[in-house]
Amino acid sequence: MAGCAIDVFPHEPVSNAEEFQSPLRGLPNTILSPHVGGSTLEAQENIGTFVPGKIMDYINTGSTSNSVSFPNLTLPLLDNAHRLIHIHNNVPGILAKINHILADNGINIVGQYLKTNETIGYVITDINKKYDKDVIKKLREIDQTIKFRILY
Repeated sequence: MAGCAIDVFPHEPVSNAEEFQSPLRGLPNTILSPHVGGSTLEAQENIGTFVPGKIMDYINTGSTSNSVSFPNLTLPLLDNAHRLIHIHNNVPGILAKINHILADNGINIVGQYLKTNETIGYVITDINKKYDKDVIKKLREIDQTIKFRILY
């Protein structure tokens, strides 16, 4: 055997204060890791900064990268536009309805991003800042809309 990696042991430390004891420690070409890697002090610190960072990304930009139960979308920074965030049931025709409303109101699309999973559709549309506010009402009223919001 050229090497091994092991992550389950008969006895594991309860905390970082308890030293990990194993006859496998120090063997060449052997990697030992705690069974619940997320329980290490380092992992908890990383999670403590990672999760709030992802939430702030969503709030500030609409990005949903690394999401487990939501379509993953990494977006560029918003530049001199308003970002329309449209979450809907994943059914055919929603993107066409959004674009039809925008076109009928003479609104130019600066950028548009769509991602779906089995149940949810996620459309991000960046538009020029000048538009009639009644358009927002029409976008909110699209059938199958779950949530709609605007980033300024």
